[in-house]
Amino acid sequence: MGHNATEMETAAWLDLDLHLVRVLHAVLTEGSVSRAALRLGMHQPAVSAALRRLRAITGDPLLVRAGGRMVPTANALRMIGPASAILAHAQAMVQQTQPFDPAHARHAFTIAASDYLDPRFLPQVVARLKAEAPLVQLTIQPLHPGADYRRWLAEGEVDVVIGNWPSPPGDLHQGRLLSDEVVCLVARHHPAVRRGWTLQEWLQAEHVAPTPFGPGLRGAIDDYLNQQGWQRNIVVRCPSFGMIPAMVSQTLLVLTTGRRYCEAFTAQLPLVVLPPPVPLPRLQYYQLWHERAHGSRSGQWLRALIRDVAARLWQPAAA
Repeated sequence: MGHNATEMETAAWLDLDLHLVRVLHAVLTEGSVSRAALRLGMHQPAVSAALRRLRAITGDPLLVRAGGRMVPTANALRMIGPASAILAHAQAMVQQTQPFDPAHARHAFTIAASDYLDPRFLPQVVARLKAEAPLVQLTIQPLHPGADYRRWLAEGEVDVVIGNWPSPPGDLHQGRLLSDEVVCLVARHHPAVRRGWTLQEWLQAEHVAPTPFGPGLRGAIDDYLNQQGWQRNIVVRCPSFGMIPAMVSQTLLVLTTGRRYCEAFTAQLPLVVLPPPVPLPRLQYYQLWHERAHGSRSGQWLRALIRDVAARLWQPAAA
C-alpha cells in the first residue's frame, strides 16, 4: 500500500513542468492571480487554470483568503525557496549554451553591495548597465555584516556580492576589485588637523561607526584594534554610511574607513582626510559569486562590467 502511494506521489510530481513552477512562484510571491498574470504576460484564466492543476498535484489550496487578501498556506510558503532554485537552475542551464546579447536582453540582475564603497562606484555601474543593456532590470540590496550572502548566492537570489573581506570565503568564486588605504575623516575645525594626534589621543577621540548588526559584532577595524589590546571611544552609531560625513562636518566626530569613500566628500563638505596614528590593515574589496552562476553568460557579462568600472574608476588613483 505504501509502495503504491509513493508511486502515485512520484507520478503526480512528474506532472509538474517548468511552466507550472513559474506560475507557482509568481502566484505565491505576488499573492494574487491577477498580478501573477501581469508579471508572466499571461491571461488571467490561463493562470487560474494552472493554479487548479497545481492544487490537484500538491493536494494543497496554496492560496487562501485572509480578510480582503489572499495569502500562501504554510505548505506553499515552504515551496517558494525550491521553486526559486528550480527556475534559477533552469535559467542558468539555458544561459550556458546561449550567447548573452546585452542590447536585447530582458534579464533581471541583483547585486548586494556594502554602502561604504566609493559613492561613485554603483552609480557608474548602473550608468554602464543602462547604456549597454537598456532592457535589463537591476536590484541593489544592502550588504551588512550579518547578511547571509552565501545563501543568497547559492539560491540565486543575488548574482554578485560586493564588499570588503580581509580573507574572502574560499567556497565562493572571487574577483579582486580594489585595495584601499584606511584613513580618518574629520571636520576642518577638528584640533587634530592643526596638531596631529598620538595613538592615545586618537583612541580617546569621539568616533562614529556603523551600527552593529548583532550583539558583540565588530567591524574589521575594531577587530584589528581589539587584537592589539586597543579600544577606540565610539560615541555615535549610525546605520547608514551615507549620513556620517554630514555628521562629522558639524562635530568633532572621527570617521575611520577607506580613503576613496572619505575623499568623495571633501569637495562637498568642510572635511579633511587625516592618517591614523598607526597603520591599519588595508581594506580589500572583492566581488563574489557562486559556482552555480560561474558559467552563466549573463553572469560573466555582469561581472566583467563590474570589473571594468572598478578598473576605470580606481586604477589611476592606485597608480
